[in-house]
Amino acid sequence: MIEGKTGFFWHERCFWHDPGAIGVFSSHGEFLQPQPASESPESKRRLKNLLEVSGLIDELDVRKAPPASREDLARFHTGRYLDELEEGDRGQGGDAGDCAPYRPGSLAAARQSAGLAIAAVQAVASGELANAYALCRPPGHHAEADLGRGFCLLGNIPVAIMRARAKGLVRRVAILDWDVHHGNGQQAAFYDDPDVLTVSIHQAGNYPLETGFFEELGEGDGLGANLNLPMPPGCGIGAYRYAMQELVVPAIGGFAPDMIVVACGFDACAKDPLGKMMLNSAAFAAMTHQLKALAERISDGKLVMIHEGGYSEGYVPLCGHAVIQTLAGSRISVPDPQNDEIAAWAYQSLQPHQRALIDSWRQGWLRVAPL
Repeated sequence: MIEGKTGFFWHERCFWHDPGAIGVFSSHGEFLQPQPASESPESKRRLKNLLEVSGLIDELDVRKAPPASREDLARFHTGRYLDELEEGDRGQGGDAGDCAPYRPGSLAAARQSAGLAIAAVQAVASGELANAYALCRPPGHHAEADLGRGFCLLGNIPVAIMRARAKGLVRRVAILDWDVHHGNGQQAAFYDDPDVLTVSIHQAGNYPLETGFFEELGEGDGLGANLNLPMPPGCGIGAYRYAMQELVVPAIGGFAPDMIVVACGFDACAKDPLGKMMLNSAAFAAMTHQLKALAERISDGKLVMIHEGGYSEGYVPLCGHAVIQTLAGSRISVPDPQNDEIAAWAYQSLQPHQRALIDSWRQGWLRVAPL
């Protein structure tokens, strides 16, 4: 396995993206006072600041990166869509599609965000770093080739993986999206590609409403290379542990990728306003530990985390710090005052209906992609 520090990629410009006053309760009508957007810079900025205050950042290989070029973006996005973004950026901004508002300056932030993902994937794929975390904003996992969706303007992960593959740095890649919302962007990008396994564990029927069902298993040569686990609302530590152990880790292990990339959203945490799941920071650390051990076993340790959603300004930093600490193998931790309380909530253990559902998915998966 490659030795060395964990890479940490960030850039101040990513915090400058301003989607405007589009809070969930203030986007329409004359009776609701405007409020800041749900997707704000604060949860990400507070994570970076927590790394500084704890001292963990001093154990990381901290890097900036150039913004993504038009050539890099065009491997995934259509020319029409990129032209539309550029035109809006020169004017008053707009909506890139479905709940993806932007203002002048947002495209620069989005290109910077994609650039961080590109640099992190390249550094790990080339063996320069063993693993890495990219603090990307705007997020990217909902963006499709011709459409922005769900706060996402550019597909950070598809752009980064397509570039790395075009440069011959990697061939087979597994993407795990544990954001509480379905990873439709990665699914759409690689749905017929047998060399990219896309896995999404998410809250069923949250966002987008029309995607994320187990029956979406890929098509053509990519049949069996797309796995959705639409978990019922209210799933907690026990359900996620069982899903990871019984299906996610075996599926990725059986695929034997050259690299694992995680769409690392923290909105499955118990304190998130846009999700209804019950994870604590220790649960995110445990999933990271599983993936790190798996990567060391099958892909020379090559593991990249790309920051996605998470809308609790207070709790996201604690979850992110726990993940990065685990990724780096550091002893530097910060106390999480909510961790034990969340773990003690009722229904945190694996429930019978959750076990039955996950077991049914495992049996269905075995029929198309034997583990």
